[in-house]
Parts: sequence; structure tokens; C-alpha cells
Amino acid sequence: MATIKDIARLAGVSISTVSYALNNDTKVSKKTRERILATARELNYQKNGIASDLKRSSTRTIALIVTDLSGPYYSELVKGIQEVTLSKGYDLLACSSVGGETSTAVKFLTEKRVDGAIVLAHNISEEIILQSARAKFPVILLDRKVESEYVVSIEVDNEAGSHMAAEYLIKQGHRDIAYISGMAISELHFMRIRGYERALQEHGLNSKNRLHQFGLFNRENGYSMTKMLIAQGKLSSAFMYANDEMAIGGLMAFKEHSIKVPQDVSVTGFDDIELAKYVRPALTTVLQPKYERGALAAHLIFQILEGQDTEPYYILPTQLVMRDSVSSKA
Repeated sequence: MATIKDIARLAGVSISTVSYALNNDTKVSKKTRERILATARELNYQKNGIASDLKRSSTRTIALIVTDLSGPYYSELVKGIQEVTLSKGYDLLACSSVGGETSTAVKFLTEKRVDGAIVLAHNISEEIILQSARAKFPVILLDRKVESEYVVSIEVDNEAGSHMAAEYLIKQGHRDIAYISGMAISELHFMRIRGYERALQEHGLNSKNRLHQFGLFNRENGYSMTKMLIAQGKLSSAFMYANDEMAIGGLMAFKEHSIKVPQDVSVTGFDDIELAKYVRPALTTVLQPKYERGALAAHLIFQILEGQDTEPYYILPTQLVMRDSVSSKA
């Protein structure tokens, strides 16, 4: 097994410089750090974050790294991952990536603290992902793609799902459809917008001035943005929200202003979180397979650890769930 001495010798630097570079210390220039990390990858070096006298080769733990652990979306995803990991006799460790490259989550990736990782965090850079993935340390990446023989990407067909919702509204006679979103921070959000815009273009409809984006993808922002649009007057006949949480916030705003859903405006969401079927009116939304994606991610980690072949990329379908928040204008 390669050591930092081996890296220092091959990279032509001191052992202390290697140590600084592996710990992201600013004492080392970016150019030198990149050369040292490239040498470490060449030697298949893996830093061990467990105590140095711990001689076991496996931690029997899988890490789930997410940007935010508080959202309702995550419960089904975690359930799918956890059921597979427990069936294999492994533990699941969930941690937040808040802090980016200085977070504890990055240490679980760059040091050998777990046996594999599932990453749903867009503030973890591609560089960190590539640096971390190894033959004995698989990384499953959700909602984005990174080209590496040790990384498997799983995406949901977000563009098709959003297109499906917009197409449904158009078939119900809606021609003025607003799209309410937070600030797009990942390809996932851009794909949902593309699906909406493509459906409108296919029917000769204009999305100009109907795309509203700022703030977070949560209930409070959906509520605030909807209140703002109500105050401006001349509401669209239908509102597509980037996710269910924003849509539920929108329903609250409409109710406060005595705007009836779906009689006055129609509303759709995305994700099909559990609460979507319990709000009133029950929310028409796009289902993405949360439990199934979690179970697949965990299953793939164990396939890789057991030396089985896997595909580098998987895309899961979406499905429109029609409930009570949309009415026909035809």
C-alpha cells in the first residue's frame, strides 16, 4: 500500500508538503497540490481517517452525503438506502455537505472513513468526487454525471416529468402557464425548466415573463413568490412549481387571498412528497421514484464492492399523478 513517503518521492516534494496538500492546507500552491493529488491517484493512495492502529479493511459503513437533511423529499430516499444497507449488515451514516470542501462530509469522501458513498450534494465539486472514487471505494452520484470508471450516476428524467406536467395543463386548455422556481443551482433544476419551456414552444406558447426564479426551493419561498405575483395582479390560469414544497406554499398564499384552486387557478408540483396527497386540494404533481432510487444506489455500491459489473449511468422515469389541483379551461 502506498504511503505519503512514496508520494513525496515521486512528486519531488517533502513529506510535510504532501501532508499539507492532502489536507487542503493553503500553505501549498494550487499547482503543487494538483501535482501531489495526481501522484496520489497514480499510486492509488487512500488516506485513512480512522485511527492508524485500526487494522480492519472495512468499516461496514456507507455514507449518504446530502446538502440538506431537513426536507421531506429525503425520507423515502433514505428509507430505500437504509433497507438495502441493513440487509447487508452495514450501517448508514447520513451527513450534510454544508461547508463544501471544508465539511466533515468531504473527509468521509477523501479519507477512508466509510466503504462507499452516495452523494446528493451539488456543493461537492467534481474534483473532490474524482479524487475520492477508487476501485475499493465506489461513489454513487445522484442528479448529476461525472465521468469516472469508479463513479456511477443515477438521474431522474426531470425534463420529461416537467414536460409531462406542462403538456397536461395545455391539454386542459391553459395557455398562460407560470413557472415558479428557486434559483437554479444544478442541472436538475435546469432540466425541469427545459421541460416546461419545450412544451410551451411545441404549442406555440411564449414562456417569456412567465418564468420566476429566486430564493430557496422551500415552502416559505413558494408562499412569498406567489404572494408577490398576486399583488402584481393579472394572474396566470395555471402555476407550475419546481417542487411540491413550493407548490404547497403557493396553495397557502392563494387560500389567504380567497383565490380558489382549481376553480380560479390550477397548480402542479414536482416530487410527489407524502404531504402532496393530504393538502387540500390534493396536489397534482410529478412522481419521481425516491425509494427506488435510494435502493438502487445502495444496491450498486454492494455490487461494485463484490466485484460485479455495473453500468456507468442510470436514468429513472417520472410519472404524472393527477389529483384535484387542476381544472379544465377547455
